[in-house]
Amino acid sequence: MTEKSGYGKKVLVTGATGKTGNWVVKRLLHYGVPVRVFVRSGEKARSMFGDGVEVVTGKIQDAEAIRRAVSGCDGVISALGSSSISGEASPSEVDRDGAIRLIDQAAKAGVRHVAMVSSIAVTKWFHPLNLFGGVLGMKLAAEEHLRKTFGSEGRSYTIIRPGGLRDGEPLQHRLHVEQGDHLWNGWMNRSDVAELAVLSLWVEKAANKTFEVIIEAPEPQQSLAGYFDKLLE
Repeated sequence: MTEKSGYGKKVLVTGATGKTGNWVVKRLLHYGVPVRVFVRSGEKARSMFGDGVEVVTGKIQDAEAIRRAVSGCDGVISALGSSSISGEASPSEVDRDGAIRLIDQAAKAGVRHVAMVSSIAVTKWFHPLNLFGGVLGMKLAAEEHLRKTFGSEGRSYTIIRPGGLRDGEPLQHRLHVEQGDHLWNGWMNRSDVAELAVLSLWVEKAANKTFEVIIEAPEPQQSLAGYFDKLLE
């Protein structure tokens, strides 16, 4: 039986047809949250999600398409991620400019909360991950814009910086959370990243937090909400 959250407001998911975004949609539906996805291919989205979600098509480079997607949504979960060093799928186009465009349109539309999937080591320009088109620097720029835009009264944000992403079912591991970007490596299940992003919509202690998270050890969890209690104000 699907657990209900009591959160009945519509949430937009970007990057929904990617591996992490797919899990975000699954966890939102698990909690009975109305979902809209913003995707380049409506056909792909419908093949993945069926009729259980609302689909808006467009590119992250198109501010008008993003405006249509965020209209009427209370929350946004961004699982955007670049897949090419150059072109429309590059870190500068997706992780920085696309994310910033999304944040700006969300603010204009009256969105209350934005959760963003970022990365550990995002402040470390010399980290090997940054060899992929300067992706860490691009993600950091988007983070900073989100904190500036949604850190004011009446809005909130949650920025999740996971370790290396892998597949697996949610709630099967004890997690380790930190702040300050001190972690150099570690692994994280995409499903648990998605779970944390979804919980941030209604867990008050998730508001205006930026944190790193990796797997600590196999250990089934009843809920991941308690990890927000470990975060500093």
